[in-house]
Amino acid sequence: MLIIPAIDLKEGKCVRLEQGLMDKATVYSEDPASTAKHWEAQGAELLHVVDLDGAFAGSPRNLPAIVAIRDAIKIPIEVGGGIRDMATVRKLISIGIDRIILGTAAIQNPSFVQAACSAFPGKIIAGIDAKDGLVAIKGWAEVTKVQAVELARQMQGYGVIAIIYTDIKRDGMLSGPNIEATQALAEALTIPVIASGGVSSIYDIQKLMHTRRFGVQGVITGKAIYNGSLDLKEAIKLSRQNA
Repeated sequence: MLIIPAIDLKEGKCVRLEQGLMDKATVYSEDPASTAKHWEAQGAELLHVVDLDGAFAGSPRNLPAIVAIRDAIKIPIEVGGGIRDMATVRKLISIGIDRIILGTAAIQNPSFVQAACSAFPGKIIAGIDAKDGLVAIKGWAEVTKVQAVELARQMQGYGVIAIIYTDIKRDGMLSGPNIEATQALAEALTIPVIASGGVSSIYDIQKLMHTRRFGVQGVITGKAIYNGSLDLKEAIKLSRQNA
């Protein structure tokens, strides 16, 4: 199972939010590139980057920081937040981003997701953020009536290579991931699911490891590795021992 460190960008800084609320941001670093290098040195094989300002604005707002991160590390990077058109996808891929995460667009412009999957096969991921099983969009500011499983199946049909599933109520709260909902989603699909939101300790990683056989192939961790309640190196070592 891939243990994926997260860098959330707000005004060029590395921050963490609670339940996606921009007014509940904690700044962890003013140098996201050096943070990325640190996680790479700890053994990370993939880095998860979110442009929080972009998610709310509907277009990227932290490109300089994303470029700096890309220049600083060798491991693959996936980026999400405010990616709503093909020009933005092309721009990010041109600067060396390996995987593009489409979230709000999955609901509002599914034909764009389909086109992006056709134009860049193997590079598009759907980010599905849910509250009580219903999809939230626009930086989690709006909860739709669409079921997460329903949307995930649609995205799978379009050709996305994975689903990142975030339980909003758990995100940034260190309350443990929603393992039941994540596993249920993975069982409904043939593509991999990556768990996100709520990881607090090595115990959560151990519990998630049991969902690998259902198709949960990775977990994104943010707040826990920044406040020290989860040691990234230890988590990666555990995941490899049980490979």
